[in-house]
Amino acid sequence: MWLVGAASGLRPGRERTTYDSCMAHRAKESGVSAGPGDWTFLTNHAHVLLCIADDPDVRLRDVAESVGITERATQRIVMELEAAGYLERERVGRRNRYLLHKEQPLRHPMDHGHSISDLIAMLSNDERT
Repeated sequence: MWLVGAASGLRPGRERTTYDSCMAHRAKESGVSAGPGDWTFLTNHAHVLLCIADDPDVRLRDVAESVGITERATQRIVMELEAAGYLERERVGRRNRYLLHKEQPLRHPMDHGHSISDLIAMLSNDERT
């Protein structure tokens, strides 16, 4: 687990484990580049889903920065995940809270029999899953 503090824009005392900080550390230690033009095994949809699984109160701006896509692309992905029944948005004050439907199946025919909870459990840095 890697903690992110003031550099992440969080108020002092609100440090949390983040998917992006762990992935950045892994990339640095392994020498594997994940920069522009490089391919990865997971789609942006999977990365957005993992960020939301890590922190249901996360701001989409922070998700976009973690995944390396625009905020607008992140909004589109969240809308697609919501329309497909993978998550719900709940308004809490001026912010959104996201509820994942972890029982939903993965979409590809080769992934038949697996749910997003399997994906999250395999790739999440959070022991709560």
